[in-house]
Amino acid sequence: MTASHASIEHASGTTDATSIADILPLGHIVRDHTTTSKKCLLEDLAGMFAGETVDLDARTIFSNLIERENLGSTGIGAGVALPHGRMDGLSKTLAIFMSLAQPLDFDAADNKPVNLVFALLVPEHATDAHLKLLAQLASLFRDPDLRAAITAAESAEEIHKLLTTYTPAGPDTDS
Repeated sequence: MTASHASIEHASGTTDATSIADILPLGHIVRDHTTTSKKCLLEDLAGMFAGETVDLDARTIFSNLIERENLGSTGIGAGVALPHGRMDGLSKTLAIFMSLAQPLDFDAADNKPVNLVFALLVPEHATDAHLKLLAQLASLFRDPDLRAAITAAESAEEIHKLLTTYTPAGPDTDS
């Protein structure tokens, strides 16, 4: 299998093919995260993201994530949520993946609770790259076999390998 790629646009106007492995280090994979609500989950993510950048604090990141969530749930269905935001002052794309210990109501499109969360922060100027990356992630999580393998994974290393080596099966994949 090969790593999935998305085009990331830089301030200079150039684009680079960036793999999930480039934006999701092993240390950004959290298994069996415990939280009590969507708001608490977004606060947890904001705190983790704030630890990665000196230019942004957790409150600013949380405000960005909740503002995006208020536009419409980022729960895409099948137990998956893709909370995301574009941040002024951010120089690179950041990602965090969480599996949840207990499924969480996320106002998802299919009204099912969420247990897999892939969160993204992208630089403000990376609008096109942001949309391409979200489409790539939606395609990735559309595969029920991949979702099942991630849920059954026994280590962050195993989840990282699944996420970074996945190749979509094709347009006939079920959700």
